[in-house]
Amino acid sequence: LKVPEVIYQILDEAISEEEVEPKSDIPQTLHDFMADIKQTTPDAKAFALKLRQMVLLLEQRTRKAKIQEYLYRHVASSSIPKHLHCLALKLANEHSNNAAARLQLPSADLVPTLVDNSYFHFVLASDNVLAASVVAKSLIKNALRPRKFVLHIITDRKTYAPMQAWFSLHPLAPAVIEVKALHQFDWLSKGKVPVLEAMEKDQRVRSKFRGGSSAIVAKNNTEKPQAIAAKLQALSPKYNSLMNHIRIHLPELFPRLNKVVFLDDDIVIQTDLSALWDIDMNGKVNGAVETCRGEDSFVMSKRFKSYLNFSHPLIANFDPNECAWAYGMNIFDLEAWRKTNITLTYYHWLEQNLKSDLSLWQLGTLPPGLIAFHGQVHVIDPFWHMLGLGYQDNTTLSDAETAGVIHFNGRAKPWLDIAFPQLRPLWAKYIDFSDKFIKGCHIRVS
Repeated sequence: LKVPEVIYQILDEAISEEEVEPKSDIPQTLHDFMADIKQTTPDAKAFALKLRQMVLLLEQRTRKAKIQEYLYRHVASSSIPKHLHCLALKLANEHSNNAAARLQLPSADLVPTLVDNSYFHFVLASDNVLAASVVAKSLIKNALRPRKFVLHIITDRKTYAPMQAWFSLHPLAPAVIEVKALHQFDWLSKGKVPVLEAMEKDQRVRSKFRGGSSAIVAKNNTEKPQAIAAKLQALSPKYNSLMNHIRIHLPELFPRLNKVVFLDDDIVIQTDLSALWDIDMNGKVNGAVETCRGEDSFVMSKRFKSYLNFSHPLIANFDPNECAWAYGMNIFDLEAWRKTNITLTYYHWLEQNLKSDLSLWQLGTLPPGLIAFHGQVHVIDPFWHMLGLGYQDNTTLSDAETAGVIHFNGRAKPWLDIAFPQLRPLWAKYIDFSDKFIKGCHIRVS
């Protein structure tokens, strides 16, 4: 009727280093534990000690399994799937051997549209041909006036040939498609480029600060699995990707454009986006969806404190409860942007984070973006950007279908095997699985 006090005392004691070490005489299962208790008939103290040892063993096993799960997810999300590698190689070969795969994009007669502000201009930065093809196709297919749409695709040097080959051989007329590698922009070929310098410094600091994934797992005997998962996530190549940082230089990359919509390559467009040009930005630079209000409390619960380290004195001046906003589908008023110091502010804070060994924030381009665009964000309707389809499966297919743009932000990208199967069809519907390149690389619906 009453649990002896000694049991509470023993179970409440702090865990010593000696107890953490594995022992061979600890019961491995509940059946073994009960058999041992029946055989030895211990007093309350001995019973509590035996119970404590077994609970610690089970906790260690659970923790190890959880860490292994995070490690496998990290590997699965960071590696380039064989079929994507195959697609890039086949398209690069096609680019070399087929003149039709080397067409100028856009054709000479359409070049003036690239700087014509009467058109709707979209910018997509990606080194993933398959992902870019889905964004482009979903954008144009759902456009009411596709002939007024101009999509500027920015890629890196190694992906330029495959990207050009794909869009040369898969035209999306009457829309205008431009494919351009970063090294082809005049602005990036002049002297030192802040984004490249920042990435180089970030890579040096991050490699010293983090170590490899196996080191992170091996060295952590006491940290919670979630903390280890965050460190593994910091190793993801996307956090040091030029495609991720390049959006901060849109005014310089497109000096003659007044307004653009910037798109991530893990989104799917499900409605006509020309209506975004009718939104009055009230003089603000960045039109974005807030991420602290909404029915999905897991996805829509992000505030400044979710991304920034408020225990650091440099961050303490900001409001931790201020609502965060999302990258992925953003309206940028480039005319208003050029009148601000947003880009300089972004790099100032990037430098501060590197100097502090990544102690202001650990991941991504959004935290410095939250600071740089502070006071320059115009909140748009959540219809334009539904988030979280890549890190939680609570979103139903019917809910996702009601959004204008859906975003597979998170590890479970729709082109990976770890994608959520009930949501992947929303992305896969924009792929022609009978296409010879798609079939040749064994890219399937699921």
